[in-house]
Amino acid sequence: MTQDFSNQFQAIRQSLQAKNLSAAMAQINALKAAELPAVLRIELFYLSAVTQRLANQFTQALQELNELLNLRPEHGRAYQEQAYNYLALNQQDKAASAFFRATHYNPALITSWKQLLKIYRQHQDNDAEQLAMQHIAYLEQLPPPILGAYDLMYEKQLATAETVCRQFLQQHKHHPEGMLLLAELGIQLKVYRDAEFLLESCVELYPDNLRAVIAYLGLLAKLGKHQRVVEISNKQLEAYPDNLQILMAKANALLGINQTGDAIAIFSTLLEADQDRPGVWLALGHAYKTTGNKDQAIEAYLKAAHYHQQFGDAYWSLANMKSYRFDEQALQSMADIEAESSMGVEDRIHLCFALGKGFEDAGQFDQSFHYYDKGNRLKLISTGYDISRTEEAMAAQTDACERTLFTNMTGGFPSPEPIFIVGMPRAGSTLLEQILASHSDIDGTMELHNILSLASSVGAQLSSSGKPYPYSLAELTPEQCYQLGKQYIQQTRYYRGGAPFFIDKMPNNFMHVGFIKRILPNAKIIDARRDLMDCCFSNFKQLFGEGQEFSYGLEEVARYYQAYEKLMDHWDKVLPGEILRVQHEDVLDDLSGQVKRMLDYLGVPFEPSCLDFHQTDRLIKTPSAEQVRQPINRKGQGRWQPFEGHLGPLLKRFRD
Repeated sequence: MTQDFSNQFQAIRQSLQAKNLSAAMAQINALKAAELPAVLRIELFYLSAVTQRLANQFTQALQELNELLNLRPEHGRAYQEQAYNYLALNQQDKAASAFFRATHYNPALITSWKQLLKIYRQHQDNDAEQLAMQHIAYLEQLPPPILGAYDLMYEKQLATAETVCRQFLQQHKHHPEGMLLLAELGIQLKVYRDAEFLLESCVELYPDNLRAVIAYLGLLAKLGKHQRVVEISNKQLEAYPDNLQILMAKANALLGINQTGDAIAIFSTLLEADQDRPGVWLALGHAYKTTGNKDQAIEAYLKAAHYHQQFGDAYWSLANMKSYRFDEQALQSMADIEAESSMGVEDRIHLCFALGKGFEDAGQFDQSFHYYDKGNRLKLISTGYDISRTEEAMAAQTDACERTLFTNMTGGFPSPEPIFIVGMPRAGSTLLEQILASHSDIDGTMELHNILSLASSVGAQLSSSGKPYPYSLAELTPEQCYQLGKQYIQQTRYYRGGAPFFIDKMPNNFMHVGFIKRILPNAKIIDARRDLMDCCFSNFKQLFGEGQEFSYGLEEVARYYQAYEKLMDHWDKVLPGEILRVQHEDVLDDLSGQVKRMLDYLGVPFEPSCLDFHQTDRLIKTPSAEQVRQPINRKGQGRWQPFEGHLGPLLKRFRD
């Protein structure tokens, strides 16, 4: 059936090339009656719009494009098509806005840049003119295959873009633009190991290529390699002492290794030089939030919104303070901003989540859900997330990690230092970390990416039979397990103090419990659980900084939770007694008993400071930062109940 669709789409394109518009429209109308997946419906709307425009049916073309943009609001070529239609209808302002959006979502659209250049010259906007000229000059110097591959990447055709890029690099092995593009594709496809190697090589070959340096710093930050970011930034700042991107990369990395004072000093210096830097104000707010300086964080976020009124992340950061409340006037102003057609998709997503939280705090639950739902739908569309792939990945863990894998297990690094807190996000893991990090023998760190990164390295190259992860785990030698465990301990020293034990609270590590026990057999693992409705709805309401794509749909979060429970049941069977399950509600009911239970499991003596966890002064970088600085309370319980009428997909999954 898919092949039939492919042939039909090819026939439409051939009709358009032959300028046989009536045949193209007939073929389009025939396909419109078919059941098409979203990606093909988007393509069909696009072809229909092009056909309508060529037939001078400009209003109809715009209607098709509106349908397309409802399915994928960041489709750059759709905005370019919009602009052509507005030009034909002599609606110059709308055309200019559409060309701008086209270049925002697809910076490789050189035609749109040239149209913008004309508009900027007409309006004598010299700064914008210079920016457009720089982009055009950059795009025109790119080899045509690379420019075409960039276009494909921005339009979400990642596999085709990768093929074009690899073919080019076969002929031009170390071309910097080809290496940069292939690395960016690797990042989008989450093949981080390959992307890191490409960028590291590119920077070594072309040390003066700032685009390569900045891309490399960005990936290292994503991978949590903050110390490496600081080292590279320091070297680069010798040559480029005033480069804003490198200074920001260094400051954010300093936050990552808990040198918050130094990070705040950099942000403050940048703002002394120029107050109109909303991104710097936002980063400063984040820094203050991690240290518990709530008032200063709020002031910084408000400054970010002041200098950029459509800066969705500034409003979301305020909402994410949890204790912050928008007044009625602020909510109305935010709703007006969200309704503006010029809002970018990412800013709109952030603002929708902020409005959801604001109206929830105001007790206007229907209005709140409207914005939560809108923000989630936009986010789910933009990520292209498919829950079935995650379910398959969890099923593969069950299939690959049988009891025999751990019977008479040898190898692995014997360190008892790591304590992993795993589970669903928003399940109380930050509270457990704060309690345990209040113990003199235990360092709290953050959500470390090291296990995820190491697991991604255990692919076919380490398997004698070429099996992929997690099936390759069975073929790891004792020495390989030892070296991987040792590597983890060495990598995580940057985030620790001097305590004999430390916590890694990356929740997604529940996927890799088998890997953890192979390379760190003495590691302790705590599974943080929370009432499933509270947990799932809390995930749905949360806009995460990165990852956790499952949370942006009620059906998706319900299926993810069920797959998580099933996998944890499997770990209990194949690793009996190795994992301690801690229920959030039990902690609320009996703090003292649950604290003693956890400390007994970890083999450390009881300390009263664990009961006074809210008084512990440490950096916290998760959405729960404020809550865990307060005594035990039940504010988060039952928060889903006022929304019950909207939560059909969740209730159906869990009540059937």
